[in-house]
Amino acid sequence: LPTEERVKLGIGIMFQHPPKIRGVRLEQIAEFLARDGEEIEKLADKLSLRDHLHREINLDFSGGEMKRSELFQVLLQKPKFLLLDEPESGVDIENISIMGEVLNQYLKEVNASALIITHTGYILDYVDANKAYVLIDGKIWCQGNPREIFESIRKDGYEKCKECEWKRV
Repeated sequence: LPTEERVKLGIGIMFQHPPKIRGVRLEQIAEFLARDGEEIEKLADKLSLRDHLHREINLDFSGGEMKRSELFQVLLQKPKFLLLDEPESGVDIENISIMGEVLNQYLKEVNASALIITHTGYILDYVDANKAYVLIDGKIWCQGNPREIFESIRKDGYEKCKECEWKRV
């Protein structure tokens, strides 16, 4: 679906590798999306992006700055469903906590849902997830409690998923 159609449907997407956009400042896209300066400033402050608003989108941003910038843009769209592809990829622990806390607060405040694709599970320390699915070779091997599954994977690797003690799909 084209971006404008996804937005109309209430779908917000964060990509694993956010695009860099020359000639467009973060504040310009924010004003287009929100049209409320107070809302923009409030969210920019929560995501530690106030000093980045005058910069071109994602140009010379660190990994954490790019991901926070993308989350900022997505949340200004006010989606009811978010698809987040590895939101913690290339992000340090401090930025994961900032993003996770802002995301969790947003999901609760607007009663939105999210599908989070993660390889590390670090985002789960900050987001109240209620279901996890493990895909291996393109197939769902098991489902269950996200924290329990990731703890098991951290301890025993993905092999235990193939013997899924939770529920095999």
